[in-house]
Amino acid sequence: MTIRLYDTSARQIRDFTPLVPGCVSIYLCGATVQAAPHIGHIRSGLNFDIMRRWFEHRGYDVTFVRNVTDIDDKIIKKADEQGRPWWSIGYENEVAFNTAYDALGCLRPTYEPRATGHIPEMIEMMRGLIERGHAYAADGNVYFDVKSFPEYLQLSNQELDNLRQPSGEGETGKRDPRDFAMWKAAREGEPSWETPWGRGRPGWHLECSAMAHKYLGDAFDIHGGGIDLIFPHHENEIAQAKAYGDDFAAYWSHNAWVTISGEKMAKSLGNSVLVSEMLKRWRPIVLRYYLGTPHYRSMIEYSEEALHEAESAFARIEGFVQRVVEKAGIVEPADEVPLAFAEAMDDDLGVPQALAIVHTTVRQGNSALTADDKESAVARLAELRAMLGVLGLDPLDERWSGGGTDRGEDLHGVVDSLVRLVLDQRQAARSRKDYATADAIRDQLQQSGLAIEDTPSGPRWSLS
Repeated sequence: MTIRLYDTSARQIRDFTPLVPGCVSIYLCGATVQAAPHIGHIRSGLNFDIMRRWFEHRGYDVTFVRNVTDIDDKIIKKADEQGRPWWSIGYENEVAFNTAYDALGCLRPTYEPRATGHIPEMIEMMRGLIERGHAYAADGNVYFDVKSFPEYLQLSNQELDNLRQPSGEGETGKRDPRDFAMWKAAREGEPSWETPWGRGRPGWHLECSAMAHKYLGDAFDIHGGGIDLIFPHHENEIAQAKAYGDDFAAYWSHNAWVTISGEKMAKSLGNSVLVSEMLKRWRPIVLRYYLGTPHYRSMIEYSEEALHEAESAFARIEGFVQRVVEKAGIVEPADEVPLAFAEAMDDDLGVPQALAIVHTTVRQGNSALTADDKESAVARLAELRAMLGVLGLDPLDERWSGGGTDRGEDLHGVVDSLVRLVLDQRQAARSRKDYATADAIRDQLQQSGLAIEDTPSGPRWSLS
């Protein structure tokens, strides 16, 4: 079956046909590093990590570019407020983003370019746009002339006559208030770079057009990002790139927000939930399950209850995995995922439908264990590992099982040691036929939120 993706520009699901057979090129708008990431930021990285994994599972060679915006108004403002160099704030938060991506199991991008490392490419693009009559310099700024590009606003489906273009401080000399800044004139005390039109710094939109051109050429397959970037960012990227002469992206893919009380999670609204704080309370693999398993185009309404539900659902998966491993040892993933799982993923990355196949497989595997059908249980685990690998959720993958240093795993080890000590006492009571004491210990553990299961290889505990 052909992979099909919702294309924002076409406003419909389309069959995916790569520009180069067997290869997929993806550009994802990454972090603007003015602050540490909240879970809304990381959702985008997770969604496109799953997209990338699915293309790779289908046999494509994927080039994945995720940029870093390390200079903009917000970073400069933070530097001024904190009395620090702008680049130290950017780097500190870039590290925080990468730490979060790594903690939640995102594969590293093929390339991760920073805006400030590509000033020559931006100058070259501005020069070309000015020569072609699509841009002009004024008061040290360089603006894009939106009237010169008839396709402007097709992505966001707006009318130019109704447009209110966001403008920043110091954007003087515009011929039309709807024109947008590609380059901003230097202001005293702020970082700047030399250009033929005077010293200044990049506008937000120019960097992505220039970096996509450098790393993916004049045409590539998929451009991704959050739905909040459709306008003005992605609309302005398209104008710059196509007016320069690039074909740019063949497909546009956008993920929805994480919301709180129906509002987009954002630092400016004071409702953000930092990934670093979440990882102190939730295991990283559970947080990945929570953020990565809803459909990428569906909103996620944040709640503690939903996280607990995700934790319980993933615990059922882990419980089956653990029981089969205890019975049969490590089982390698199957070469192929079940057909129904593949059909769900091919249909616009239908992770919720694919996840239903995951849980059906777990139920079938548990039934096989109950019937002492070891062969069937092993087969189900092989299928399960193949599916979970695509989703980045295989608990036997060394990324999760290789002795991670996060506090959730450390805490699990401490709890395991304490519970084992109590279970040894229970086992000693059973050995001397003091069943009343043994039952009392089991009941006390259950009241503490632990489920105890007696198996041929000894007692096993899990969170109830």
